[in-house]
Amino acid sequence: MHFLLVAATILEIRPFLNKLPLLEKKSEHLSRYHYKNSTIDILITGVGMVPAAYHLGKQLAGHHYDLVINAGIAGTFNKSLPLGSVVNVTEDCVPELGAEDGDRFLSIFELGLADPDAPPYVKGRLINDTLEKTTSINLEMIRKLPEVKGITSNTIRGNAESIARIRQMAIADLESMEGAAFFFACLTERVPCIQIRAISNLVEERDKSHWELNLALKNLNKILWDSLTAHVLP
Repeated sequence: MHFLLVAATILEIRPFLNKLPLLEKKSEHLSRYHYKNSTIDILITGVGMVPAAYHLGKQLAGHHYDLVINAGIAGTFNKSLPLGSVVNVTEDCVPELGAEDGDRFLSIFELGLADPDAPPYVKGRLINDTLEKTTSINLEMIRKLPEVKGITSNTIRGNAESIARIRQMAIADLESMEGAAFFFACLTERVPCIQIRAISNLVEERDKSHWELNLALKNLNKILWDSLTAHVLP
């Protein structure tokens, strides 16, 4: 089996990598690890949609993977999601992709610049349906995670007015900086994929004293290790 694990920064998955034997460092962004009878390529894209789209698109163009996983941290709008908890993002979008019209915002779909139901979109959202026919990979642990909706932004919010505005534009449980780019690439290529994120903070006026970053990283890497070694990998 051949897997690709995608993260914006190595910080987010370092505890997981420390448990795996390194086979080869192919480039600044790509390394190959080994576990039992499987290989795991690790792609560190850098932060944001632009580098994530470029590096992932380049990698998928030349390689076949049985499963691609995006792992990272995120802030949540949903106060019922405990800080430190790990979730399975099943939908994502870029709500700010469009144009201002006075006090109104028009999405690229409302502007007629894109069809909201042209693949990989469904009603303007990126919905992960790639696992429906996947039978060769045991995803029992992943399927037990809470399923949530995400938005992807270039700017992580820490301003009350900005937070209120984005919540009017899209219904979402969490916010990341790469998720929609990840889904767009994988859904377009029809590669089985999962986006897993650990909740480090509430999306609120920025106060890092309220964050649970260490707990989020600990739980994210535990889920990665337990699922990939005990359930996904043979």
